[in-house]
Amino acid sequence: MASRNFYFQLIARVLLMALTAIGLSFALVRQYYLLIGVLVLFFVLQTYFLIAYINSTNRKIAYFFDAIKNEDFTLRFPEKVSIKSFKELNQSLNRVNGLIQEVHLQLQIRERYYQEIMRQANIGIMTFNKKGHILFSNPTLENLLNYKPLNHIKQLNQIDGRLYGIFASMEPFDRKLVQLTNEREQIQLALKSTPLQLDGQDLLLVVVQDIHKELDEKETDSWVRLIRVLTHEIMNTITPITSISEFILKYFGNHGRLVSADELNEDKIRNTVKGLKVISQQGNDLMEFVQSYRSFLNVPKPDRALVRAKKLFDKVEVLTQRSSKDLVEISWISSPEDLELFIDEKQITQVLVNLVKNAIHSLEDSEKGKIQIKAFEDESGKKYIEVRDDGPGIPQEIMEDIFVPFFTTKDKGTGIGLSLSKQIMHLHGGNITVHSEFGNTSFLLSF
Repeated sequence: MASRNFYFQLIARVLLMALTAIGLSFALVRQYYLLIGVLVLFFVLQTYFLIAYINSTNRKIAYFFDAIKNEDFTLRFPEKVSIKSFKELNQSLNRVNGLIQEVHLQLQIRERYYQEIMRQANIGIMTFNKKGHILFSNPTLENLLNYKPLNHIKQLNQIDGRLYGIFASMEPFDRKLVQLTNEREQIQLALKSTPLQLDGQDLLLVVVQDIHKELDEKETDSWVRLIRVLTHEIMNTITPITSISEFILKYFGNHGRLVSADELNEDKIRNTVKGLKVISQQGNDLMEFVQSYRSFLNVPKPDRALVRAKKLFDKVEVLTQRSSKDLVEISWISSPEDLELFIDEKQITQVLVNLVKNAIHSLEDSEKGKIQIKAFEDESGKKYIEVRDDGPGIPQEIMEDIFVPFFTTKDKGTGIGLSLSKQIMHLHGGNITVHSEFGNTSFLLSF
């Protein structure tokens, strides 16, 4: 509405000036000198007022945008003016100013809200640009690094030279671990970087988390599980030995005295021999258990070399074909065909043999079970081997325990296969993960 009135007034003024010019031309032709003087003065005044009218509108709009640019929302234009177009223009500018002010306040509230969340977060947050200038760091990060204020990543040199080197070389989506030791404590930090853009500037957001406590809790939890399993296995072996020993002692002792040879009959001697055989067998089982524990603790460092996945699969297939049933269909896939892995062939063969045998065991009650072993490479060049079967799956209640040493659900088994596999993968700088549901269980080896 304001712009329409502005155009109407502008057109009216231009038409009036045009009529004045026509009248001036007529006066010049008729040589009406007095009229010429009046019309010239009138034309000059019209020109002056037209320029002033346009400039007043432009100045208002310029003031308005300058105020918005400087975040000054106190500027108000008078709405009680005689010229209707100016009144409507001022009202429109004031209304737009109010809307922008409201949006600005909402943005400020949201910004303060997000900043407070980042300040109160129990993880460290830092944002810095390509030149290393730190634009934001929350108090948690300053407490973790025991240094404040943080303005440039070069200040990290004063904390630890390795820490500065890590931050200076960080690329988007990097994940790194660093251990810091200060006069207070030793902390283990996990770093994760994410790229972002702000006002056309490339920034790097780094999240820093102290995982020392979590590692301690995980380590304690692992020891508790291990001790529980060890206690269970040892007690299962020791209890029969103790009970049989006490039973045999009754044959040869009576109220604290040794019985004579005449008191021993053939049944007692036969039962004694049976009991000693059981004790011997249990002792051997315990020795095997201890030996398996020693083998678990003494995994050698991998002697790695480039090995074609297809060659590795051919070897594992030969070692597992006796365990597989005719009803179990096993497929071996390498994608691409010439995929190579930088591994210790013997150790990874041991891992795959264990996983394939476990998959075959899980399909004992299935009529047409399928197992797929696949080696592949993702878009980033990371290499994997997946062992998948369509068995009944692993019960959720034991999912957390399957990698615990000596934990087993089999009647015959040491329970170190999966835990040994996990340790071998860690020695290779990789990992082993499991996903299981009914009809789909997969173990994924990542290198």
